[in-house]
Amino acid sequence: MKIIIVGGVAGGMSAATRLRRLMEDAEIVVLEKGPFVSFANCGLPYHVSGEIAERDELVVQTPQALRSRFNLDVRPFHEVISISPADHTVTIRTEEKEFVESYDKLILSPGARPFVPPIKGLQEAQNVYSLRNIPDLDRLISGITEETKQAVVIGAGFIGLEMAENLKKRGLAVTIVEKAPQVLPPLDEEMAAFVEKELTNQGVRVITSQSAIRFEEAGKKIVLEDGQVLTSDLTILSVGVQPENQLAVAAGLKTGQRGGILVDCSYKTSEKDIYAVGDAILVKQQITGEDALISLASPANRQGRQVADVIAGLSRKNQGSIGTAIVRVFDLSAASTGLNERMAKLAGFPVTVVHITGKDHAGYFPGATDMTLKLIFNAETGEIYGAQGVGEKGIDKRIDSLATAIKGKLTIFDLPELEFTYAPPFGSAKDPVNMLGYAAMNLAEGLSESVQWHELSKELAQGKKLLDVRTSAEVAQGQFADAIHIPLNELRDHVAELDAEKEYIISCHSGLRSYIAERILKQAGFKAKNLDGAFSLYQVIRPEEIKYV
Repeated sequence: MKIIIVGGVAGGMSAATRLRRLMEDAEIVVLEKGPFVSFANCGLPYHVSGEIAERDELVVQTPQALRSRFNLDVRPFHEVISISPADHTVTIRTEEKEFVESYDKLILSPGARPFVPPIKGLQEAQNVYSLRNIPDLDRLISGITEETKQAVVIGAGFIGLEMAENLKKRGLAVTIVEKAPQVLPPLDEEMAAFVEKELTNQGVRVITSQSAIRFEEAGKKIVLEDGQVLTSDLTILSVGVQPENQLAVAAGLKTGQRGGILVDCSYKTSEKDIYAVGDAILVKQQITGEDALISLASPANRQGRQVADVIAGLSRKNQGSIGTAIVRVFDLSAASTGLNERMAKLAGFPVTVVHITGKDHAGYFPGATDMTLKLIFNAETGEIYGAQGVGEKGIDKRIDSLATAIKGKLTIFDLPELEFTYAPPFGSAKDPVNMLGYAAMNLAEGLSESVQWHELSKELAQGKKLLDVRTSAEVAQGQFADAIHIPLNELRDHVAELDAEKEYIISCHSGLRSYIAERILKQAGFKAKNLDGAFSLYQVIRPEEIKYV
């Protein structure tokens, strides 16, 4: 059997090497239009700052090594320019010639290309770059000279934030421009606020709710929607990606949402003996069941292996993806899995939300740092729709655990039962993931009622009272305007001073003490709710409403 694979990197090379392990006698040809068939594209931004010191460290495998170990016919600088499904052939172009190769099975792994918005003056700009592969990286590095002082990153998604961090670490003054009202749009607004705060603290200028509408002076000037003019020596376009689908479309393969190649659960396209994997295909969003483009390395690697299994005769099905991702932004990590709150509501799901603040390991052990986790779930069934986390350390572990829970169809009632390794340097006896489960169960079982950060102003305008149960020392460091202050340990002694006709919204630092206060007041006959996320969340998302003595 002769199998041709178009495109290398995650999907294509995973398919090729798995096929060889299963089919020693197959002829396996990998065609790559660029110079590299196996490189670490997720590591590209970190070479810009020098954190990954050597460019060669980004090259995972060479054609020679792949031939020696796997007997693969790997051909860089071989661009497939057309496919003939009826003839089972592809037409290939090199620098010297064009020729035709036949196949028994064809796997498309073309990946995705950066989306380039139609900005006036872009064609004349001489200092605008995108970053998708090593040749892009080489062009970018060569564009940074001693005269390069100011950089602008257009787009504040995962790659945009990585580029902003690494350009800043290289010593440039960095400005981020994002069309959405927040950075990192996959996160919900209040969680993204932690990321924006970290960017600002690190000296990165952040401009949201704006897009670039025009380049002037060969890219040296960038005009925004509101008329602002930014000066830029180097500009990175990072406004998303789109499927590299031209070859598939020209061959008559069916496509769907945003041009993604349609495949079935065995990665078969609409044409016989043609398969597709990676960033170019539509997959099922596992929670909603809807078609989605999920351009991430882990799913692409898994898909490459699975399509090889299918071709080799093993029973494999693409079960879909939930989109689990993480980014480091200077001293902060931000991660998400599944649906965010906006997406869950748009899908029509009954959504309940809870935030908790915890430590990455035991608070009494040196070096413990704060983390904030958010859970989006169904309070009736306990189904988990998604989760997000921000913090200095330990976010990967918690979001990975919650992603595994979602994939395994665990509910909020299972989270307290999860067993994690515990010793003071590594975690807490009750891990933050366990605490998320407890807090979600309290809401689901009616032991607690919550008010979200964006609901507080409206609730107070309706006559409800805000009760702050932090200590006096904490309140002195920052306080809500017009809040009643009674420390939790003194609350029972002062219950009689509260107005039984009023409803109280209770806050502490993280939400734990305010939950205890909520239980005290409810059992004393009061109407009370807990401010979800409490002061630690509210001061980040609504800093203008916090008073400092």
